[in-house]
Parts: sequence; structure tokens; C-alpha cells
Amino acid sequence: MEPAELAGFALDAARGAGAGYADARFVEELSESVTVQDEQVEHLESDRTRGMGVRVLVDGCWGFAASADLDEASVAATAKLAVEIARASARLQRERAKLAEVEPVVATWATPVEIDPFELPLDTKLELLMAASAAQRGVAGLAHAQASLDLWRRRTVLHTSDGTRLDQVVTQTGAGIEATATADGDLQRRTWPNSFRGHFEAGGWEVAIATELAEHGPRIAEEAIALLRAPELPERTTTVILDGQQLALQVHESVGHALELDRIFGMEAGYAGTSFVKASDLGHLRYGSERMSVTVDSTVPAGLGTFGYDDEGVPAQRSPVIVDGVLHGFLTSRETAAELGQRSNGTMRADGWSSLPLIRMTNVNLEPDPGGGSLEELIADTDDGLLLATNRSWSIDDKRVNFQFATEIAWEIRSGRLGRMFRNPTYDGRTTAFWSSMDALCGPAEWKVWGTPNCGKGQPGQLARVSHGVAPARFRNVHVGVKA
Repeated sequence: MEPAELAGFALDAARGAGAGYADARFVEELSESVTVQDEQVEHLESDRTRGMGVRVLVDGCWGFAASADLDEASVAATAKLAVEIARASARLQRERAKLAEVEPVVATWATPVEIDPFELPLDTKLELLMAASAAQRGVAGLAHAQASLDLWRRRTVLHTSDGTRLDQVVTQTGAGIEATATADGDLQRRTWPNSFRGHFEAGGWEVAIATELAEHGPRIAEEAIALLRAPELPERTTTVILDGQQLALQVHESVGHALELDRIFGMEAGYAGTSFVKASDLGHLRYGSERMSVTVDSTVPAGLGTFGYDDEGVPAQRSPVIVDGVLHGFLTSRETAAELGQRSNGTMRADGWSSLPLIRMTNVNLEPDPGGGSLEELIADTDDGLLLATNRSWSIDDKRVNFQFATEIAWEIRSGRLGRMFRNPTYDGRTTAFWSSMDALCGPAEWKVWGTPNCGKGQPGQLARVSHGVAPARFRNVHVGVKA
């Protein structure tokens, strides 16, 4: 039976068992992961999974069940189990869920792909990674040279009792290098184009080619070795410029998660806490400086949070959440949006067929300064400070207020020029004070969408694939370094 037929059969079974609302999601997922270290294949994995998840409302209470068995009897049993769970929940649940309206749609959608990475032979993929590893190893003194490739494709067929019928395919590719240098008990790493296995975009093999891993390998290796000789970043309060890779994570942790409305309502708190933001802050909270405008945009090209429709059938859209530094909106679902008398802005996603959809970031973007210049011009405009690049670690409290981040590398800025390199740099702050200190950011030419394929949320835990479009930005009076 075809996925669309199975989804329709699940809906019929759920409604026949008493569901007032139901949706059925068939999901098929393909993934490949390849890692080369020192021109040797270290890891090679290929996976495929498929199954059906059924979500229902019975008297305003949710029920969900899922199965990898896709025959008619199993699908019907899954749908009926979801209804039974909803009825059991009704005995304890005081408040009844209501759903904001959404126009039913019948559509197909797919990520634009120039070269299908799943159709390429393994030798082609290994050739790119071997060349990237060799380029790093050409630099004397390097301990290890790693190169990695990750491919991911998901087909989702969604049918809802409202009349929505969707079939969409999302394809994403990531690639990166990691140079490791060691000496005298110290270890330093530099990565390209980003840490944690590189840069990820929606698209095909063309994404991996565009990373130019081998071309950047020698420079990244040289920087890893140079970090062994660089001094520790001394503690002080100074001006900081964050590069795009680090700023993307800053947006992710201190803006994106804080504006998820289920966290704000306290509906989702077990895994990583709630938020300092309140629903009543809408239109009033000064989140950052007037230069700060943030959008949630699931239509932006190349984003990991780009799709045609979310897992509730809400169409992809662009929504402002911070305008000129003031809170303007949230990330919402049909249920949470209804609490505010709004419509969902389409951020409900599950990490597979066996998971219940949650509010998840799509592409949460810090908009560039329309009149802003290049990173070089921003550095030239800075008399004294630091350039911090590429995330190494992060920590933020469960209200999304107090944070500390470490980056791979920092450079001193003196009289508008880059100077000394520092190792093990860190910076810390409080969310609204930090964003209020942003006094400059680069223009559209520097704006880039950075992918984060490992965003965690929920219990049981789910991983979401999200992105953040940013251009480098400058922040004043930032505490850096650790007290001796």
C-alpha cells in the first residue's frame, strides 16, 4: 500500500474510534555519514528508517502512537491506540487543547537539488574527503587531519482530518574538516567551515563542493598549530566582534529557544528549561538594541529549517519576532497560537515518524544592516577589541538568561587591525544586556545561513535540524576570559 493510502487508512481508523481531530504522518528517512582521518576511512554508516505516527485529539486531549509496521492491520491498531491514549489523558488533563485555524492544502514540495548525493558512488565522496585530509597533513607538525560528510533525506506524507494532503522531500548535506595539533599536554583544534562536522545546508552534492575543504585545509592546519604557541586570552571587559559561525549559535541559544511559545507557557520544560520571556512581554520587552531585528523564516534558500509545510500542515512563512530590538512575536504551533488568538507561524516539527511534533526553530535569522559593510570594514572601525571565531562550547541557564561560550580562536584588534592570536577564548553575559550592547553589524553581502543539525529538545529527546542567517556583529562592554 502506498504511503498516501496508509495515511488515509490511519485517519479513517482514528475517526472511527472517536477522534475529533487526527493527523497521520508517514516518514521515510535516509542518511549517510562518512569520516576520514589521516587519509584513512574511520567511520562509514548508512541508515534507512520508515514508519507512521498518528496524532489525535479526543475531547481536547492529545494522544499519539507510532509504528514501523505498515500493513493495514498495524496502521489501524496504531490509530486506535492513539485514541485510547487520548482518552486516558483526559482523566488527568484539566485544560483542553484548541487548534488555531489553518487552510487545508493539497500539495507536493521538494528541496531544490542540483546533484543528488545519494546517487553518487562512494568513491566520489571518499575522493573529496581524502583530498581534504591530505591538504591538512601537508602542514608539518599537525597531529590529526579529519574530514567528514553527512547526507540526509526525509520524505513526509501528511494527511489531516482537516483535509490537508501533503507529500514533501527535504534533502540536506554537510561537510567539514577538523585539524588537531598537540604539544606539551595541550590540544588545539581548528575547523572549517564550522565546528561539529562542518557546515550544513539544504541541497545536494553541490553543498559539499562549495565548502572547498581541500583549499582551506592548509590554513586551518596552520592555525591549529599556531594556537599551541598563542597565549591564553586574558580576562577583561572589552569590545567583541563575533564571526558568523559563533553569532549563529548565540542567536540559537539566547533568542531562538527563548522565543519558543511552549517553553514560555511551561508546556515544555523537562529537557532544557523554560524561558525568561513571558507572553505578556509581546510588544513591550526591549530584547536588544535598535539594530536587532530577528525573523523566523522557513522559506529562506539553503536553510535546514526550510520546507514547504510543517508537521501540522501550516505553510512555510517569514515572521518577525524581534523588530528594532523589541519583542514582536513567538515561535508557535496551532495549539499555542490559539491561546493568543493568533494563527501558527509553522514551527511544529518532529524528528521522525516515532516522535510527537514539538515547536522547533526553523531558520531564526538576525537580519543584516542594509547599510552595513564588510567584516574587514567593521574591524577597521574598531579601535580596541577582539574578533572571536567558531564555536567550541556553549552553556546557558534553563531560563536562557546567563550564558558563557568558548570559541576556537580569537584575534586582538588594535587601531582597526588584527593582531595577536589567543587560544581558549571565552565570553559571557546576560541575554538582553548583551543584545542591547550590539552597536554595529555587517551588511547583506556578509549575511550567510549557518546550519545546526543537532538541536536538542523534548523528553524523550528529539534532534531538530535548524539554521540561522547572520552577518558578523559588534558588541560593547563584553566580559571575556576567565579569572586566574
